[in-house]
Amino acid sequence: MRIALPLTTGKLSTHFGHCEQFALIDVDDAQNTISGTEIVEAPQHEPGLLPQWLADRGVNVVIAGGMGMRAQTLFAAHDIDVAVGAPAEDPEALALAYANGKLEGGLNICDH
Repeated sequence: MRIALPLTTGKLSTHFGHCEQFALIDVDDAQNTISGTEIVEAPQHEPGLLPQWLADRGVNVVIAGGMGMRAQTLFAAHDIDVAVGAPAEDPEALALAYANGKLEGGLNICDH
């Protein structure tokens, strides 16, 4: 499983589409452990770009603090699961919590 998390100053970004970077975290499904982490610069913000951009990088899951409904629909069209309402914490801790079924999401903080 490959999980993408939008980052701002090294923590989960509160606004998905305007992050500085993405953490692409590979999780070993059998062990539920992290097998690799790659930090990549986010492309310039362009509506509708990120679902395909992340799909091209092998992403299966996106964890976000907030994300608009249109973006969530576009991710679903690319067979990418979305978890919203995650706290602004360490990306690897969030990925492990998701992999172990323990990620507690809150409210989707995006209003569009």
